[in-house]
Amino acid sequence: MSNLTVVSEFLLMEFSDIRELQIIYSLLFLLIVLATILGNLLIVIVTTVDRRLHTPMYFFLRNLSIVDACYITVTLPKASTNSLLNSRTISKSECVAQIFLMVFFVYVELTCLTIMARDRYVAICHPLHYTVIMSPRVCLQMTLTSLLTGLLYAGFHTAYTFRLPFCRSNVIQQFFCDIPSLLKFSCSETFSNEILIIVTGLGVGGGCFAFIIASYVHIFSTVLKFPVKEDQRKAFSTCIPHIIVVLVFLISSFYVYLRPSSISASIEDLILSVFYSVIPPFVNPIIYSLRNKQIKEAVQRVVNRNISS
Repeated sequence: MSNLTVVSEFLLMEFSDIRELQIIYSLLFLLIVLATILGNLLIVIVTTVDRRLHTPMYFFLRNLSIVDACYITVTLPKASTNSLLNSRTISKSECVAQIFLMVFFVYVELTCLTIMARDRYVAICHPLHYTVIMSPRVCLQMTLTSLLTGLLYAGFHTAYTFRLPFCRSNVIQQFFCDIPSLLKFSCSETFSNEILIIVTGLGVGGGCFAFIIASYVHIFSTVLKFPVKEDQRKAFSTCIPHIIVVLVFLISSFYVYLRPSSISASIEDLILSVFYSVIPPFVNPIIYSLRNKQIKEAVQRVVNRNISS
């Protein structure tokens, strides 16, 4: 143990060792980042400018869009740069920052989706009490609680991970730094870290998922009582994609984070990581804007206003 070398940088996994493919992947990552940021930025601008969208539903949608725009920039820009420069290195300080931000935005993303499910539940199942239950003060309190607890959650996991010495390797079998990959080459006992991940992951992720499912069960039972079939179709077309995104997000992240670190990494980890780190922020603007009539009408009003001015 006295001959251990202090790790000052890590090597990330490459998508390909063929130079031409590396450049293609770099451009693809760049396009995904730009499309995600522009799509979410459009939602933020429209829901801020249009006063008709100053409601709890669009307040939380704006928050989710801000989180998604930041979330996508944690991993893909670095992966795009490395592919373009034919490099694999990431410094230890960058790795620390990446893990902290990843855990933070995953936590806030999940709590935002949970709060949005709660908002839809109150709006559909208790419409007469909606303005009281989801008052501006309550909305702000829930948002601040999500952010503050997310900072504590991410800070604790990051600090508890980097207290470990790393000596077996510095090659991370991922295209970004994540906790399970680091635990695999720690030269000290990681049992407490793995238990912590499982307990907090099931507590936060499982709790949010159970709350979302319970909310939608009540929503669907109420929607089925609607006399107009068109209203039922609109409700289902909005809710089902939301549930699919939550399922993809949770199942892929659970598989990567909750299995024992002794299991060797594979290409499956790389693919599944894309599902929880890239897919949700990329598709959320599509689900919540292109499929939302009020958002599309608001975009048209903003565009027409700018043209006329």
